[in-house]
This record gives sequence, C-alpha cells and structure tokens, in this order.
Amino acid sequence: MDTFRASVMVCGGTGCIAGGTLKIKKALDEELQRKGLEKEINVLLTGCLGLCAQGPVMAVHPDEIFYERVGMEDIPVIVEDHFVKGKPVERLICKEPAKERTVPLMKDVPFYSLQVLRALRNKGMIDAENIDEYIARDGYQAAAKALTEMTSAQIVDEMKRSGLRGRGGAGFPTGLKWEFCSKVKDDQKYILCNGDEGDPGAFMDRSIMEADPHVVLEGMIIGAKAIGASKGYIYVRAEYPLAVHRLQLAINQAKEYGLLGENILGTGFNLDIEIYQGAGAFVCGEETALMRSLEGKRGMPRPRPPFPAVKGLWDKPTVLNNVETYANIPPIILNGADWYRSLGTEKSSGTKVFALSGAISNIGLIEVPMGIPLRRIIYEIGGGVPKGRKFKAVQLGGPSGGCIPEHLLDTPVTYEDIMQTGAIVGSGGMVVMNDLNCMVSVAKFFLEFTAEESCGKCPPCRIGTTVMLDILTNITEGRGKAGDIELLQDMAQDIISTSLCGLGQTAPNPVLTTIRYFRDEYESHINEGWCKTGVCKDLCTFYIDEEKCKACGACKRVCPQNAVSGEKKVPHRIDQSRCIQCRSCYEACKFDSVKIGPRSMRELLKGLPDQDTLGDKQIQTLAGKEE
Repeated sequence: MDTFRASVMVCGGTGCIAGGTLKIKKALDEELQRKGLEKEINVLLTGCLGLCAQGPVMAVHPDEIFYERVGMEDIPVIVEDHFVKGKPVERLICKEPAKERTVPLMKDVPFYSLQVLRALRNKGMIDAENIDEYIARDGYQAAAKALTEMTSAQIVDEMKRSGLRGRGGAGFPTGLKWEFCSKVKDDQKYILCNGDEGDPGAFMDRSIMEADPHVVLEGMIIGAKAIGASKGYIYVRAEYPLAVHRLQLAINQAKEYGLLGENILGTGFNLDIEIYQGAGAFVCGEETALMRSLEGKRGMPRPRPPFPAVKGLWDKPTVLNNVETYANIPPIILNGADWYRSLGTEKSSGTKVFALSGAISNIGLIEVPMGIPLRRIIYEIGGGVPKGRKFKAVQLGGPSGGCIPEHLLDTPVTYEDIMQTGAIVGSGGMVVMNDLNCMVSVAKFFLEFTAEESCGKCPPCRIGTTVMLDILTNITEGRGKAGDIELLQDMAQDIISTSLCGLGQTAPNPVLTTIRYFRDEYESHINEGWCKTGVCKDLCTFYIDEEKCKACGACKRVCPQNAVSGEKKVPHRIDQSRCIQCRSCYEACKFDSVKIGPRSMRELLKGLPDQDTLGDKQIQTLAGKEE
C-alpha cells in the first residue's frame, strides 16, 4: 500500500470545476510526475471545500495549507516551492478578508475555525467517487448498526431523542415523521430524498450530494429500516448534473458492495434506490407536489390530511426528508442522540448548513451550531461586508423567508428566534445585502420568483401574488400611491391564511419583513418619488457634488454612455440627457461626490447649464429635497 507524505485535495465542486479545477488537477498530476513525486504526493478531486468565491481552491494535508485562486501558471511554483523545497507559496495562501493578512494554517482561518462539521464532516476530505474512502471514515457503520443491532422502534426512538428537525425548510421533527409512517400497516412503503433545492442563493444540498453522496444513501437506508420501506427515490433537479452523476455512481458502488438491493448485509432487509430528475419547478420542493411529479403527473400540491406518512407516493405510506437531514442521520445512530444534542439548543439541536452569498467577503458553504448569533456568522465566519460598504439586511429562508435588519443581528439562529423576526431558517440560504440594495426592489425580486413558480392550483397564490407584484412594480416605477403599503399588508395576510401549500403561505414574507423594517423606503418611493439607493431607475437622479469631487476620473471611466464630462483637476458633471441611471459612477466614486437625488431633480438639472458650479446643498435646496 502506498504511503504519501502529503495529500492535495483539489476542490471538485461545481463552482471550482467551472473555474477550471479539472485542468488544474491534470496539470498538477503531470508536474508531480515530471518531478518524480507522483508516489509521494497524493492528488484527489474532492467535493466543495467551502470558500466558493475564492476558487479554484485546494488544501494540502497534513500541512494544513489552504491555497485560493489557483491558476494554471501557479502549478509549477506550488510543486517546486511547496513539495520540493518545503516552502508553501505565501501569495496563494488563504487571507483573512477583514485584515488582508495571510493565515498560515487552514485550521486558524476564521471561516473554518468557527464551524462545526457534522453533516459536512467529509467535506473536502474524501474522493466523492470512491466508496472505499467513505468507508474508511466510518461510512456505512451506522447502517450496519441499524440493520443488525437495532429494531425499527429503537431507530425511531433515537431519532426522536436527538431532536433532529427536518432541514428542508419546515423544521418538522424527523423522528416524529418516521414514527407516524412506521405505525401504518401496508405492503409497500417508500423512502424519498428531496434534492430539488430551488431557493435563489442556496447550494447546500447540491454540495452535499456532490461531495458525499454515500452519506445520503446511508441515511436513506436507516430511514427505510425505521419505517419498513423497500423502495426509495432521490428527487434531484436536472440542473445538478454533477450531483446526479456522483449519486448514480454511489448507488452502483453500494449495490456492488451489497449495501443496496436484496438481503443487505445478510439481514434479510431489501432496499432499492433510484434517481429521478426533476425539471426545476420550485413548487416541487413541496412534498405532495414532489410525489405527484414522481408519479409522472404535473407537480401540484394536494390538500392534507391525509398526510404522506399515511397516503403519499402512489397512495402508499411515504417519508420524505431532504439531503441535509439524511446527512445527519448516520452520525446520530453511530454516536447517539445525546452526542447530537450536545450542540444547539433545547428546541433546535445540532448544527445547520448555510449557503452564504451576496454582499459578503466569504461567499461559500458553512456549518454552524444552532443558536449561534447571526452577527458571528456575518462578521466572523463571513468576513463582513466588503469594499467598505455598510450591512443592511440578510435574507434568510429564500423567497419563503424574510429580511432581517442590522439591529437584529444578535438574534440566535434557531427555528423559534428567527421566526420571531418574520423570517424563517428555511433550507439554509443566507443572502447578505449592503447599503446599495433597495429593499422595495428586493421584495419585488423575490415575489417575482414566487409568482412565476406558483403552480396556479389555488387562487390566493395564483392571483394574490400577481396582484401584489403589480403593486410593487408600480411603486418601483414611480406609480405608487397612498394606501399601497396597507393594501400589500392586507393581501399578504389573506394569501398566508388561504393558500393551499407552503409556497403561497410564505410568499408574502419578504414583502412583510421589508415593510416592517424598511417602511421608510416604501414611503420614500411613493411620497417623494425617490429611490435613495439608485436601484429603481425611474426614481432617481445622479449628480456630482463639485465641492467633494476630486476630478480623479473614476466615474468617467466606468460610464457606459459617456454621460460624465470634465477635465483633470476640474470637477466633473453628469449630462442628464445621456445618463441611464446605471449607478456605475456612484459605485466607482471613492470620495462620496456622486450623489443620488429624487426623480424630480432630473428635469431641474437639465435646465441648469452651470450645474458644475453648484454644490450638493445648493442643488438639494433648489430641488426642494434637502435631507
């Protein structure tokens, strides 16, 4: 057996593959071979390593060195300096965003050091396409224990005591769901995995399926034993080709090893699992719609009861859990419920995987103990808001969630506490927004998504979301009127109360939370015709304060319409007849000299040929819009 002095884990997640890691791995293999080091350095293509925005990335063990933004030209340098001379390439080592300092060891990088990995325990540590590597890290031991040492009732009891709640969004206790189904007598039961993951900004389940597909299968085996199921399906959206490929490979390998199929491990227990590729309908993330889709029908929710545990797929007793839920089950069975409950809170035990995205330094995949304050996630793990911008809100729970403002950042991440803010934990999408974001526009964006994805079965969702979207569109385009805010709130409550499924029942959440915490922005749009962030093009005017302008030319260089004019050392100006309100000049200016005024100011400035002689206060006074 080969003994390597170092292992290089090259990120093989979708993001890094798009950035060229397949070519980078090939180049690394070839360079090591050229140096005669191929028997000393082991190179593996693994799953997502977490820091997605810094890709392509790779980790070197046991050195604990993490390289980011690796290019083809860096490979010879890494091999020569690190593996030949023993000196890591410092310019490629991970840096702490807030301090711009190199962090020598991977375990000391705040992004990693503050996480606790359970569902993601094999993240970046194994070759996702090799079952032996999964087995080497205790893989399938929990399944063996469940099948040979535990009864169905004991498995259910362990899951109930663990307090694991479904990680797909609703947060229903997993053990309770299994118990309901286990008590139903029927000749056929089904175990399903929801890998449909449709929230904008969410990539938790995709990353688990790509990095550790066998953990999903093992969790399903244990669940199938608990409820008495002999057939399973993994419902994965077709837009996840890498996840589908690795899951199918894992299924084939598990069958070859006798871990799936008939008489598993000689116990007499049978389970067959298939992959079903969904067409990408967001509503198919709802359990009854997903089951209808699996049956070959249009994915539309049905009324409950009866619940799927009694009458689900093909009207047979069925349990559906999502990918992250299944990833938590093997370590619970192996280590016990008390071990799992050692993290988290009384009602929200264990850990939760989140996908950090948006206006944050460390975009990527994280796993943290439940109960951690949002502030620690945003500023310590996430590295804060980049480019000197100010934090404004974090959208939690995707289009079904809500926007949480800065003054609530000390809220613990639990199902109960997050719900008190008007948002939900959801499946784990966490989108950070800075002061450049218009919250009315944000609400409109998410409602556009849910209105488009509504299956149309029930009128409150089909019609209600469309009417709300029309109102929001009018507000962002300057046609808002008195009473619109109150009308949005009333309609939201009606939709929540009367919609058939979770899509409609939660669709108004982004609107309600933005009104609750950022009502002044709605009022500014309606009453003043002013989007103060410059996002809503019909409601803003960009101009330059000549008293602050340094004539550096930054705004002029980025303007796509050549609307900015001015010579060196002479304050610049914006030609309002050419300006398309793209906001490029505003974002490029480092001296706060580009200003945003109300729509009414645009015509005023067109009539002032000597605009470049006026200062900010003078212009605002003329427009009657002094802040």
